[in-house]
Amino acid sequence: MLPQAVLAQPFHLPRGGVVKNRVCKSAMSEALGTRQGRATPELARLYGAWAEGGVGLCITGNVMIDRRALGEPGNVVIEDDSQMAELQAWAQAATRNGTHCWVQLNHPGKQAPKGLNKENVAPSAVPFRKDMQAFFPTPRELTDAEVRELIARYGRAAGIVKRAGFTGVQIHGAHGYLVSQFLSPHHNQRSDEWGGSAEKRRRFVLGVLAAMRAEVGADFPIGIKLNSADFQRGGFTEEESLDTIRALAAAGIDLIEISGGTYEAPAMTGVKTAGAPVKDSTRQREAYFLAFAEKARQAVSVPLVVTGGFRSLEGMAAALTSGAVDLVGLARAVAIEPDVVNRLLAGQAPREQVRPIKTGIPPIDRMGLMEVSWYTGQLKRIGRGEAPRPNESALWVFLKTVFKQLGLGRKKRPTRLRATS
Repeated sequence: MLPQAVLAQPFHLPRGGVVKNRVCKSAMSEALGTRQGRATPELARLYGAWAEGGVGLCITGNVMIDRRALGEPGNVVIEDDSQMAELQAWAQAATRNGTHCWVQLNHPGKQAPKGLNKENVAPSAVPFRKDMQAFFPTPRELTDAEVRELIARYGRAAGIVKRAGFTGVQIHGAHGYLVSQFLSPHHNQRSDEWGGSAEKRRRFVLGVLAAMRAEVGADFPIGIKLNSADFQRGGFTEEESLDTIRALAAAGIDLIEISGGTYEAPAMTGVKTAGAPVKDSTRQREAYFLAFAEKARQAVSVPLVVTGGFRSLEGMAAALTSGAVDLVGLARAVAIEPDVVNRLLAGQAPREQVRPIKTGIPPIDRMGLMEVSWYTGQLKRIGRGEAPRPNESALWVFLKTVFKQLGLGRKKRPTRLRATS
């Protein structure tokens, strides 16, 4: 079978519904929400471009469940039905051309830059490593009541997503955000029912899944993006990840997207630890986390996606025919070439190649944050109806990002999360 024919095969979801091909647009933070956290016409334009560009399953980026806890300026926040019209317009555009579009729901926990929120909260008050403490404050430990209230927020947001017309939802359980923090023994040092053992550290994510299922019903797909490992000393390991995958499968998860790393060890960008590149053998197979996906495939039958590292049509087809994954995830490629999936399905190579994004400032480059900011800038261009700029200066984008965060950081925000009745 030709590589493009492998990618073009439809995929049947466990709870019904068919993804028209095997290409998943993985989540990227768009930062296209208003200052009030509302969806905008730019989001509809961006996701409409990807829908017309051939993507089978499109996953949104970083939609937050609490406006007091943003991950970046410009996050969309879903707390209630007040912006249903905007969400419906986004969903309608994103599901054109037979495209599935799932909303990724997230909470940053400690992983939000200084000045953005009134305070950062996390499972435990564990600071960032020393060279990052100038950028990220030490968080406050969540109370038991606040943990339960956050689980309820995930559930409510999932119900709103369904009513708005999206076709699924994804839990962001990777990359060092709140769900990932609860799973990690480095970030979660609690001694109550939410920490202290691997089983207890899994209670938060399993609680989120249960709350979502109660809101969306039996037939609506719920997926998760999960770290294969944190790549941090004392953090979430591959063995714990496999145990978490087994627990999620038993609880009824519909799709698992495998990734890895945090802001402190950004393996999702191709670097496992500061200055340590991915092995040549991994690069030859293209996908950063394919070896772990093979282990997960032996553990569960849940559909799997791997995102990170794919560069060629042949590499994507090889991953699919190996049986290790059911869909291949693309992110950065569709930010610089929105119709790249149509080209791949036609048997054509991408016009643009993904390249490392470097500012020349070592502490910034080691964090991998410019991989977020630079690509977010490309998404904003598409949302405005403009063409991406694949050769745009990373240093210039970094400076613009700093100025914007300083400006938004002066806004007043509430000081605490409080449990609701």
